[in-house]
Amino acid sequence: MEEVYKEEEHFEKLDFKERPLPKGTYEQCGFTGCDFGESDIAAISFISCEFNNCNLSMARIVKTTFQEARFTGCKMLGLRLEHCNNFLLSFHFENCILDHASFYQLKLKGTRFINCRIRDADFTECDLTAAVFNDTDLAGSVFDQSVLERADMRTAFNYMINPEKNRIRKAKFSTSSIAGLLAHYDIIIE
Repeated sequence: MEEVYKEEEHFEKLDFKERPLPKGTYEQCGFTGCDFGESDIAAISFISCEFNNCNLSMARIVKTTFQEARFTGCKMLGLRLEHCNNFLLSFHFENCILDHASFYQLKLKGTRFINCRIRDADFTECDLTAAVFNDTDLAGSVFDQSVLERADMRTAFNYMINPEKNRIRKAKFSTSSIAGLLAHYDIIIE
């Protein structure tokens, strides 16, 4: 089957479980209110695409390319993002739900997570250098051998990060949520 090339097209309220998105490259395309949930979008390239109010929960994204992909108001439960094509991988997330997502070993330098819910996610061995977590709920998310140098965690909440197991040099934290850095010491902070 021949691959498609779509540029500057807009897709609205389509259900890609019923009718799969054709394999190919989508550049500067917009997807609004589309349902990719549990669909197969493996090996598709999304370059400078915007996803607004879409459901991508449990989508199959093996070797999928996301370059400068922007997600706003999307539901992305259980996504295994480490299966994506990591060449020039770059995301921006705003008002998204990324519960149970896996970012294992990804290089996400400078990635912005704005007003997101990322509960029980896996950031093990992830490079989050200079990442921004503004007003983001990280309850139950795992940070192990992760790089958080120069990351901005000042308004993030419900996180637990062990400074002995993660690189946090020059990362920014607020005094109101500092308990998330000290939790593994089993101390009481009042």
